Amino acid sequence: MIAVTDAELNELRSRLLNTRWPTPWPTSGWDAGTDPGELRRLVAHWASDYDWRAHEAAINALPSHLADIDGTPVHYLRFDGEHPGALPIVLTNGWPSSFLELTALARRLATPSRYGGDAADAFTVIVPSLPGFAFSPQRPSLTEPPQTHEIWHRLMHDELGFARYAAHGGDLGAGITSRLGEAHPEALVGIHLLAIANPITYDAAGVTPQEHAYLDSVAAWSAEEGGYQHEQSTRPLTLSYGLADSPTGLLAWIVEKYRAWSDCGGNLSSRFSDDFLLTQASLYWFTHTISTSFRPYYEYGQGLTRRVERVEVPTALALFPADLTQPPRSWAERTYNITRYTLMPRGGHFAAHEEPELLAHDLTEFFRARR
Repeated sequence: MIAVTDAELNELRSRLLNTRWPTPWPTSGWDAGTDPGELRRLVAHWASDYDWRAHEAAINALPSHLADIDGTPVHYLRFDGEHPGALPIVLTNGWPSSFLELTALARRLATPSRYGGDAADAFTVIVPSLPGFAFSPQRPSLTEPPQTHEIWHRLMHDELGFARYAAHGGDLGAGITSRLGEAHPEALVGIHLLAIANPITYDAAGVTPQEHAYLDSVAAWSAEEGGYQHEQSTRPLTLSYGLADSPTGLLAWIVEKYRAWSDCGGNLSSRFSDDFLLTQASLYWFTHTISTSFRPYYEYGQGLTRRVERVEVPTALALFPADLTQPPRSWAERTYNITRYTLMPRGGHFAAHEEPELLAHDLTEFFRARR
């Protein structure tokens, strides 16, 4: 699936070793952005001890497939369920993630008996790479269809032959999954989300105190943490020149998010190994996709992405306490047919990697009655 040449590896190491570091600031830790000491440590490991070849072999050992969806190449993983009646499900990641982040969850869903579960709860799991992420090239046009949710439906329904299937997503993947459920209720048995689309319109006079508190928290988060989103939505190309040229810059940009958005209590290594973080960064680097991974933000900001209006298929919402937002059930119900609402005891934005057992359990419980 991926075959990085020795020349590419040597070039990466040269760039890392010759990083032009910025002039230090009179700040400490992560106050003004990625901690310089932590970044220097990770860059040194990436340039010397990190074994890309071992991770490359592991990636190539995954059950990868390629499909052509009306001229759009799509890479996906397929984990066949251990039970003949396994329910098909498509899992969609967000940013700055990749398909790799979903593999632990996919294995638990496909072979639950290996993890103490019941084989009858097995899913056949499809994990596509988003257009412009890793091995799926970005769509050639900003405006011409199909949008990603339609590509997913054609993959699941037309290419793979699943008349009825389930879907799960967080972050960008939650938006894609929401649009998928809205557009194809005849095919979706239900959707499972880690985040929601806000209602397009609502009566401000009818907003409850709990909902007001939620909207205030979203505004506070946007002011404190939303700079990346504004840049990626408005001037992504300006940002991409630096990150496509500097692996150190790319690593700094995504590592900050893994720390800020996870349930790590400020200690990055409590949730993510160095090799996990560097493999994610390496995947962006060697596939040259950090720039194209910004496209969903820009397209949404430009009004090119379909807005979610009302999702009638049964919807589960699982909220992890360190994730970006915590919408009340009543707020979610303005847009979705919420039939399961779960407040998780721990975990954050990268739940499939941080808490695959909790997430797999919630997915299993929700879809058990819909098989």
